[in-house]
Amino acid sequence: MKEVLILQESKGKIKSPSDLFKRIKKIKVDYEQENFLLICLNSQNQVIKSKILFKGGLSACMIEPQTLFREALKYNSAHIIIAHNHPSNNLNPSSEDRDIFEKLMKAGEVLNLPILDSIIFNKKEFYSMENEK
Repeated sequence: MKEVLILQESKGKIKSPSDLFKRIKKIKVDYEQENFLLICLNSQNQVIKSKILFKGGLSACMIEPQTLFREALKYNSAHIIIAHNHPSNNLNPSSEDRDIFEKLMKAGEVLNLPILDSIIFNKKEFYSMENEK
């Protein structure tokens, strides 16, 4: 009997920030307030889980690193990506956005749970903090 091996790529695999933004657009986000998303990935960058983890107001969202990493570890994530919207539609990262991204990156390194990117988005566009490096 001849065996045939068919390799199929997972529909949830993230190869670029554009792939991620397509995925984010499928999540029901309240664009009138800030929403912070966690995207959990396996070692092949396939999405395990994506969810809105925190909600804030018009211009800020309280982020608890303990909650974020506990949630990522709960799903046995190999990597994570974080994302949030700006209700103002301005995609430029604030100094607070940069600060929290750096702090979370350092925490992820300690836990051996790297953060691959931080995305800021609105309904039509996105900004990748990893692309600015």
